[in-house]
Amino acid sequence: MTKLIITFIILFQSLPVFAEDQAFAELFAEQGVEGTIVISSLNTEQSFIHNNFRANQRFSTASTFKILNTLIALEEKIISGKNDVFKWDGKLYGISSWNQDQTLESAFKVSCVWCYQVLARQIGSIKYNRYIENTNYGKLNTPFVETTFWLDGSLKISAVEQVVFLKKVYQRSLPFNSLSYDTLSQIMLLEKTSTYSLWAKSGWATLVKPQVGWYVGYMETSSDVWFFALNIETRNKKDLPLRHKLAYEALKAKRIIE
Repeated sequence: MTKLIITFIILFQSLPVFAEDQAFAELFAEQGVEGTIVISSLNTEQSFIHNNFRANQRFSTASTFKILNTLIALEEKIISGKNDVFKWDGKLYGISSWNQDQTLESAFKVSCVWCYQVLARQIGSIKYNRYIENTNYGKLNTPFVETTFWLDGSLKISAVEQVVFLKKVYQRSLPFNSLSYDTLSQIMLLEKTSTYSLWAKSGWATLVKPQVGWYVGYMETSSDVWFFALNIETRNKKDLPLRHKLAYEALKAKRIIE
């Protein structure tokens, strides 16, 4: 019993706990949406958070897993660069941008599920298990279906864990080679201005209830790098733009961007 209590105390103390950020709370309240956001500095380790409890809850990773999935596929040499082509087999999908040949870069940006399922069949469950365990990426329940596990709730991650993972990606401290990191950086870059550069990935878990929308990434400024992970309970498709809107407004609230 004493060992159990000590273990519980150590586990509890290891969980990140932040004070509620009032500015963030007001942003979410204005939109009437349930969610969380974590923003954390690389240089100072200063962090801001809305809804600490939810920030430590794990949710289906959805397409945010494409960040790690891309690194795995590159490391296994299943693909070699951003211009590698996925040949469309003619099957029609509900998202029109999927209904054509894709490069790795376009597949990442439009979240082409069938493209990453092609990769998943070649990677296989044994290698996925190993990579997810070695990178300490959330929690993977087994057994799982290798072509849907990041969509159906088998693989879950918290917003806090997303930020920890993204910092490791940025610092290149995970077991991947430099070419894999370089390619991921190229396809993940969304915006480059005179004051900041943004690398990010969105996600929408539609196979779980309630549905979850994600927006995760990092922003380089002249003085720091800021990592963020946001998720919201998506009531319908109309909520999806809130992922980007809330993240940008939160970054503005902290004067990370103007």
